[in-house]
Amino acid sequence: MKLAVSAKGQNLDAQVDPRFGRCTYFTIVDPDTMAFESIGNNGSMASGGAGIAAAQQIVDKAADAVLTGNCGPNAFNVLNAAGIKVYTGAMDGTVQDAVNGYKEGKYGTISGPDASAHSGMG
Repeated sequence: MKLAVSAKGQNLDAQVDPRFGRCTYFTIVDPDTMAFESIGNNGSMASGGAGIAAAQQIVDKAADAVLTGNCGPNAFNVLNAAGIKVYTGAMDGTVQDAVNGYKEGKYGTISGPDASAHSGMG
């Protein structure tokens, strides 16, 4: 299983970033083994289309699920079309904390976007 966590840094001790499309990094973690890979978010500095670019990057990495704070409509639509589950509510703490919370069932999936378009800007 591959869980993509929106993050501000490149390891398990990095702080989570509650913004999906504008986060700096994604940490892709296997929750069972805690093996991980960190990738830069290609959409983080885009003037437009950040959510779509970020979501496509997660699709290309063949993630099974995303864990983030909030997810806007454009990103959600791309992830949903690819069959990737979106878990929200990871607003603070480390990536390690977020993955542990995921394993404990702390976060739920969403059936639609829970942030407005362009909410992660600024």
